[in-house]
Amino acid sequence: MIYANIWLTVKDAADVAEIRELLKEQGRLSRQEPGCERFEVYQSKNDAQTFLLVERWADQAALDAHRLATAYTTIYVPKVLPRVNRVPHPSELVE
Repeated sequence: MIYANIWLTVKDAADVAEIRELLKEQGRLSRQEPGCERFEVYQSKNDAQTFLLVERWADQAALDAHRLATAYTTIYVPKVLPRVNRVPHPSELVE
């Protein structure tokens, strides 16, 4: 099992609404991918520019395939990443 929690902070407040919609679409598409067991997008109530992606993948092969899929290659990399600061937290489940 692969667990990934990724904090994204939108660089320009004017981009928040568009980034939110892009992340919603990325989540919808990612959840349809083989091996995706969880893909949730959260927006902070304390700071609207901060988002959290909570992902769980069946294995490394599923995560690798995700990075070649439509959601990642047509939404996340070209439209989201240039406009956010990204802090990934690969994680392990404690309990």
